[in-house]
Amino acid sequence: MAEKKIIRTEQAPAPIGPYNQAVLAGDTLYMSGQIAINPENGELVLEDLEKETQQVMQNLKAVLAAADMDFSHVVKTSIFLSDMNNFGTVNTIYGSYFDGLDAPARETVEVACLPKKVNVEISMIAIK
Repeated sequence: MAEKKIIRTEQAPAPIGPYNQAVLAGDTLYMSGQIAINPENGELVLEDLEKETQQVMQNLKAVLAAADMDFSHVVKTSIFLSDMNNFGTVNTIYGSYFDGLDAPARETVEVACLPKKVNVEISMIAIK
């Protein structure tokens, strides 16, 4: 059985429930979904969808860094949207964090409601 290591960083929001920011099992990092909470002040970043998505990606970047990884290690992403009409905006910002030829597998789904009534939540799996 692979060793399980909890990954925590103050550079990303603290969990708001009984879960961790990420769990490293062997060489695989399972990252919990991130929403647009600014880790410096705990406030939601909801002024506009672009800033919201950028905050989500920065939170994910911080968790990856805490595991000594970056976006090039990501193999799978799940994007949850409150409104599929936001797909284009989120996709453009999300895509700016990846090399198009090396982008991870992904699904994007619309859901009825997300935590704290945000517009986007993203989770990832990465491998060293």
